[in-house]
Amino acid sequence: MEMRAVGVLDPRGQGMGGAGAAPGAPASAVYTTAQQQDYSASVWLRRKDKLEHSQQKCIVIFALVCCFAVLVALIFSAVDVWGEDEDGITEENCSNDCSVVIVENIPDDVFFPDNGTSHLPLTAGLHSLLDRAVRVVEVVSPRWLLNSSDYEASFQPAARQGRALLSRLQGLKAKGLQLKISSGIIDSLELSMLAAHGADVHFLNTTALTRGQLNSSFWVVDRTHLYIGSATMDWRSLATRKELGVLVLDCSCLALDLHRVFSLYWGLQYKDFIPSFWSKRLFALFNRDTPLELTLNRTKAQAYISSSPNVFIPKDRSSDLEAIGRVIQDARRFIYISIMDYLPLLKSSAHRYWSRIDGMIREALILRKVRVRMLISCWEETDPLTFNFVWSLRSLCMEQINCSLEAKFFSAREQRDGTFQGINHNRFMVTDRAIYLGNLDWVGNEFTFNAGAGLVIRQAEGVEEKNATVVDQLRAAFERDWFSRYTRSLQADKVPVCDKHRINRPVPVKTGRPDGGGRHHGGGATPMKSVPREDGRTRIKIHRHRHEEPGQQGPSRSGDGTVSVEGGRREIGEATTAQQENGRGQNELSYPDGRIAVAQVYSSQPVESSGSREIPNWP
Repeated sequence: MEMRAVGVLDPRGQGMGGAGAAPGAPASAVYTTAQQQDYSASVWLRRKDKLEHSQQKCIVIFALVCCFAVLVALIFSAVDVWGEDEDGITEENCSNDCSVVIVENIPDDVFFPDNGTSHLPLTAGLHSLLDRAVRVVEVVSPRWLLNSSDYEASFQPAARQGRALLSRLQGLKAKGLQLKISSGIIDSLELSMLAAHGADVHFLNTTALTRGQLNSSFWVVDRTHLYIGSATMDWRSLATRKELGVLVLDCSCLALDLHRVFSLYWGLQYKDFIPSFWSKRLFALFNRDTPLELTLNRTKAQAYISSSPNVFIPKDRSSDLEAIGRVIQDARRFIYISIMDYLPLLKSSAHRYWSRIDGMIREALILRKVRVRMLISCWEETDPLTFNFVWSLRSLCMEQINCSLEAKFFSAREQRDGTFQGINHNRFMVTDRAIYLGNLDWVGNEFTFNAGAGLVIRQAEGVEEKNATVVDQLRAAFERDWFSRYTRSLQADKVPVCDKHRINRPVPVKTGRPDGGGRHHGGGATPMKSVPREDGRTRIKIHRHRHEEPGQQGPSRSGDGTVSVEGGRREIGEATTAQQENGRGQNELSYPDGRIAVAQVYSSQPVESSGSREIPNWP
């Protein structure tokens, strides 16, 4: 029996059977030993399988972690833009008990009546910011030309103010202060000098990023004080241009938000593509829907920072257009606009109407009956189409009750060196409720492509003290400029002369025969009008001069100024105009008797409903 039992067990425990039991052991002991060994082997195999599986999982997980780390490193090194250290200032512990000061630069030869409207000089305001600096001064400016030449300083003593400011900036490093500058890619001797004196300069290639320029102009000092306005780091902004801005002091909540705009520029140094996402440190703290609640000069107010263009706007930041739109929509009684240029066009090879701001103004005029005043600079770069668009706005109020749009142009004066002094460089809007102060002209290309920043302040209503709020102070500044002797109203029969070098003046119609024996027709200047035709050509209407002799040779003229030949009326001067980008050109007008009249004309759509206008000199 025992041998049969072993024989039965041998096939099942082969390889383990006799080795585990002593010779002559009972069959039950051999069976038990075989079971124990079989169990131990299965446990070992299971443990081995688990170990191998765990090792494989670890290898896979480790590989995935490595790949993810490499991917994150590549993304954040090439795409993301991180914010700068904020010195422990947060939205929770920042200060919102602030003071605000309007700063202006009024050229020496610009005089306003003494009506109590005066503000801190711009130079003094910037120096006061440097006096308050403890750690870091951050500056953004589209131009750097503080060091005027000896020739410029010889006939413009105020130019020395730029040199003094440059000297202070150069000395910040020696005082243990950090100067950080963000600028467009420009060739500036001043930036080289500041870098040699320890300044950190980052260049932003706005052309590659947005096809535009960096037009932002602001300072942030210690994430606590700020300046924002129209002035750039150009000696002319401190001497010969009319500039306006604001200082906001002891206001770390608002300064911290503007610092984040600076950090965005700072992080884009030399990049040639727009980041796909931004760091949370660049997100706006406040916007038009959730503005900062603060106290300005002991008066309750709301404020926020805006920026442009859209591709430079991280999460929660309001664009300049949104800020302007909100200020216009909230106005109830008046909107006063002081800007350098107004042109609702996207200027390119084929101009397109840009309706964003123009439409907002039209809605305020027609639907809400808000009074609008526009004060526009008149200088060498003023586009002639500006007058057409302003007239288009004015025409809305014809025969409309409680509709009022007034427009004036602030004139500059030509200097001995051919430049213009006293240009109104302001870029602000004030209503009965709020102000908007920005860095951009109100031109379609500016908001679409150029980088800029803006500040909106809305004051509490019901403040009885006169000029107690920044809204009241800015309105007083606008009205001072509006009623000054340096402005001219836009009239139906006159177009302001803004550039004496290029503007189309009323030119005497010069008549001459091919042999050179010419003479001035009628003995004097003949006012001219241009009438557009459906085929795109321009018909020139020449008014009869009051000293013209009826028997004079040449085509006879009827009362409306057209030319009559052989009893029938015909058009003259349908010559092709050599157009330039500014929409002007020279026409040669051929008379039937061979004489030629040469004149400069506008080829753009005239502003009067009759389709013609006189273009005399601005008195």
